Amino acid sequence: MNRRLAIATAVTVALLLGACGDDDSSGTATTTPASAAGAAPTTAPAASAGSVTLVTYESWPDTLDEVLAEFTTQTGIDVKVVKAGDTGTMVQKAVLTAGNPEGDVMFGVDNTFLSEVVAGKVFDPYTAPGVADLPKELTSLVPGGEATPIDVGDVCINVDSAWFDEHELAPPADLDALADPAYKDLLVVENPASSSPGLAFLLATIVKYGDDGWVDYWTRLRANGVQVVDTWTDAYYGAFSGGGDGTKPIVVSYASSPPAEVVFADPPIDKATTASVDSTCFRQVEFAGVLRGTSRAAEARRLVDFMLTSSFQSALPLNLFVYPADSRIALPEVFTANATVPAAPATMDPATIGANRQTWLDTWTDTVLR
Repeated sequence: MNRRLAIATAVTVALLLGACGDDDSSGTATTTPASAAGAAPTTAPAASAGSVTLVTYESWPDTLDEVLAEFTTQTGIDVKVVKAGDTGTMVQKAVLTAGNPEGDVMFGVDNTFLSEVVAGKVFDPYTAPGVADLPKELTSLVPGGEATPIDVGDVCINVDSAWFDEHELAPPADLDALADPAYKDLLVVENPASSSPGLAFLLATIVKYGDDGWVDYWTRLRANGVQVVDTWTDAYYGAFSGGGDGTKPIVVSYASSPPAEVVFADPPIDKATTASVDSTCFRQVEFAGVLRGTSRAAEARRLVDFMLTSSFQSALPLNLFVYPADSRIALPEVFTANATVPAAPATMDPATIGANRQTWLDTWTDTVLR
């Protein structure tokens, strides 16, 4: 969730802050002191206890720095945020510098890259106290405390409901429908080699059709006029009719895209005019971890602990437009009114993804782009 380029980040940064965060690009890393976010503490800050550096993806929204300022107030530990490109770029850097890291904590590794950081011994195993309260389906991904689950999101087909109403055509109900001639030339997807949601969608099709069927499925999508673009931004705000002036009413995005549409609509709207198709979703889980080799391991563990507190978890929906890993956190009404949590999203063991990712990407490229 990039990780992917979360819809929240693109809109939050662009509209609220005027910055340029895009985790589909590998921009130069920047450093921001979280304590300078501008939120006045409600209690006297703790005595200074040094600093800790959080490495994350480029689309980290500066609004979350205000939440990290609460951590500084409580502990006296200042947090410096280093943005290290998209998720793939960030992971590659972390593997190459394992044991001699550029920071102390890394956030934003998702389950499609988890096996790489585990095999590369990027993190020091650590089990935060709050992990005991997380759902077993999340903690089972890291049984040895290799990383800490922080949030959950689902990559799904999204449709422009208004377009389908206007054209008196039922939206596609599942993956099979996307290859139906009724939806010819209506779908835009992201390249899985350059986009986290694009990779998640590819994995959803592999789960659905298996080793013997997914290539044939993409062959049919190609014959049905699927458009491929490099990034989520290109897809959602460029080609998708529900996100801008595009002509494609079907796009690969997130189950949380509809509530983001409502939050940032100008002029305001009461109800999303887009919707996700739950039967097409792939579950993404994002993790944080203490970087192996840090000289601030104690401070780093305290920051990971904080990321499982209600203060941080409750800030995730309206900043990253993902769901808190702690399912006890109450969701904003805009989420409950405009987003659905798929009952059975596709999942895949991170080790299986790691072992096959490059082969799958090469095969997909040969099938769809050549």
